[in-house]
Amino acid sequence: MVQNETEAKRRGRPRAYDPDDALRRARDVFWVKGYAATSLDDLAAATGMNRPSLYAAFGDKQGIYLAALRAQAEDLAAAIALATSQGGPPAIMVRLIFDRSIDAYLSGGGRGCFLVGTALTEAGANEEVRMIVREAFQRCDDILERRFHAAVAAGEMAADAHPRALAQLVSATMHELSMLARAGHPRPVLEERAALALTLMRL
Repeated sequence: MVQNETEAKRRGRPRAYDPDDALRRARDVFWVKGYAATSLDDLAAATGMNRPSLYAAFGDKQGIYLAALRAQAEDLAAAIALATSQGGPPAIMVRLIFDRSIDAYLSGGGRGCFLVGTALTEAGANEEVRMIVREAFQRCDDILERRFHAAVAAGEMAADAHPRALAQLVSATMHELSMLARAGHPRPVLEERAALALTLMRL
């Protein structure tokens, strides 16, 4: 009876780690070192979990990386959706997206975007990585395109505007800003490039 009670308590004991926090910490290691240069020991040290616990929670190194990619894709879509839902003219919305992107890309020593900075390197050899990245970028394009369509319908933009092309231009500018940040360019360079893109959009 005592043994059964002990086992029941053990089974009911809460996890000693926060899976979301552990995944963020693992993501940050991949973000800085890249997939190939990251070891399970690196991930264990960053998350505070031993290797068996990592395997139990996320699987092998690739499983951890894919989980981090999916989580980042969700965060990106949520950020774009939030920016497009806050109202105001389309130009203000795009400026907000660029400003927040620059802040994020320059954080952590100018590491850029996780999806652009690490996943594109691995995408050539891994179909699942390609799919996650492709779907993440398409999802963001779709969110932006819907907002631009709504802006045209509301008279906030010219009737002959091209919502799909504008959405793709916003995304392309975000990718470029990420690469500039990762290449070590300072904030003024990124801000100048964002301002130029916004001017070309003629919002």
